[in-house]
Amino acid sequence: MTTVEQPSVVLPADWVPGPAQGSWTYDDYAALPDDGQRYEIVNGVLLIAPAPTPDHQSIAVRIAYYLFPHVDLAGIGKLFPSPIDVELGPKDVFQPDLVVVLNEHLNRVTAKKIIGAPDLAIEIASPSTATYDRLTKYQQYAQAGITEYWIVKPTTHTVEVLVLEDGEYHSLGVFFGRQTLPSWVVPVFPVAVEKFFV
Repeated sequence: MTTVEQPSVVLPADWVPGPAQGSWTYDDYAALPDDGQRYEIVNGVLLIAPAPTPDHQSIAVRIAYYLFPHVDLAGIGKLFPSPIDVELGPKDVFQPDLVVVLNEHLNRVTAKKIIGAPDLAIEIASPSTATYDRLTKYQQYAQAGITEYWIVKPTTHTVEVLVLEDGEYHSLGVFFGRQTLPSWVVPVFPVAVEKFFV
């Protein structure tokens, strides 16, 4: 694979010049040239992810459209869409599809990145990233202390809401159709799940 090809799944970017895999840090990542690829770091390993599809981006825009009034306009925090770097640790850098940082944690938002756990991370899981979102990110997000994690599945038009209790995620359920999401982070969010999908 060359740096101009788009991967079909999340995989280690072993060909990218830089430190040995397992030793990547945010500074190494930030020094990468803008080659149009989506990179993340997990345990110091540089990963490359597929470019989002038009359907993925449409869903992200719709979720942001409905969340913005209940976060920013409601005055409880800030909503950030991808691409935004979230440094969860010295060797862990992610770009969730959307994140919410509540007012009491806005000190984690710096000029270039979010340092530390946002309060809510949202990932739109495609078939090529579903395992990565459900296993790797699930574990890393829990370890970092992200209070709430939504996994959005375009193929089933569902959203699973996971909340952190005693260091582990517990599912509040998988929601669809006219159901609303029982969010801890955005407690007033009376939007039917079907609104996210077209």
